[in-house]
Amino acid sequence: MHIAVFSQYHTNPDCPATSRHYSLLAHLARSHRVTLITTSTWEAQRLTQEYPWLPEGVEIRAAEVPYENKMGVARRVLSFGQYAAYAVREGLRLERPDVIWGISTPLTAAWAAARVARWRRVPWVFEVQDLWPSFPIAMGAVPSGLAQRRLFALEKSLYQSASHILPLSPDMTRYVENLGISPAKITTVLNGTDLELAALATAETVANLRTAHGLQGKRVVLYAGTFGRANDIPTLVSAAEQLALTQPDIVWLFMGLGFHEPLVRAAAARCAAIRIVPPQPRHAVFSWFKLADISVVSFLDMPVLDANSPAKFYDSLAVGTPVVVTNQGWTKSFVQQYRCGWYVPGSNADALQRLLTEVLAQPDKLAEAGRNGQVVAAAQFDRQQIAQTVQDILESSTGC
Repeated sequence: MHIAVFSQYHTNPDCPATSRHYSLLAHLARSHRVTLITTSTWEAQRLTQEYPWLPEGVEIRAAEVPYENKMGVARRVLSFGQYAAYAVREGLRLERPDVIWGISTPLTAAWAAARVARWRRVPWVFEVQDLWPSFPIAMGAVPSGLAQRRLFALEKSLYQSASHILPLSPDMTRYVENLGISPAKITTVLNGTDLELAALATAETVANLRTAHGLQGKRVVLYAGTFGRANDIPTLVSAAEQLALTQPDIVWLFMGLGFHEPLVRAAAARCAAIRIVPPQPRHAVFSWFKLADISVVSFLDMPVLDANSPAKFYDSLAVGTPVVVTNQGWTKSFVQQYRCGWYVPGSNADALQRLLTEVLAQPDKLAEAGRNGQVVAAAQFDRQQIAQTVQDILESSTGC
């Protein structure tokens, strides 16, 4: 079977990114022909050279389309449009696939997949990574009411035309169902994590990391991810500075880059308890999560963000580090059900500081939550199992 994959961003484990589709593509390519239509955006951002850029057996067609988190709205729209145009052209040129897998975000990547599927008369499967256009509209990126209505109409038409839909969280699934889409054509596939990479975070590796960065005797809070507009970084900085006033043995590590990087750097310059860690390759990030006593997965207090399926949530639990979440959606319910973390309201630095002070003073409670998280991660987050689910759906879409 020939699978054409439309994804604007391709990363591998050498990149400071989740590399979800690297794992899934590797699995698919063992038994099917896979052609990836993407961009070369991330290849220059590889931090190591330990992994091949593509999994064995995957063919690639990559456009030179720049993109970065710091871009403004107009520049992002141009990037999305450039990739969509390229993807449609290449999708019509390649040997006719049996099925197309379109991955959003952005929504334009899914649109390109749907357009090519229609013209080539093949089924397509729609993976929903974030709720678009709801997210950019909520962030103020689409002020025009007419444009908003057209984007929502496009979104619904894509759900209707897809042979199957793969949302990355239970809340995304409910959102799609509430648009009148049949539950029979929807399967939740969690973002998940790479358990084989998590296993590389050994006690020895973590001890060496702690020594190298002068963290002996310190309790560590970790935020790892994009310093983006939606990630509520100012609240985390405020909570970290409050903690430093009363808890001098706590260090807050901020790992990543993004829009709020200048804010974090300024905070680190004036507060010794705040440290910036440069982005790490995918295969190394798990040791940093295991080093931490607790991690924080934060977003602005906006309903559209409650459905998110953040990679750092899965990665932290996979190595036994409990998580504080600020979404009111499924991640809140998850940490409460499995007792593997805690919830505080988003954009509330005082509440976050109080919670961290309380739980970091109870190492037994932290350890228990970490163990609970690691058990549920092994049972539900394995990307190899998720990849098989995706493969089954792609095969069934063609009748194979």
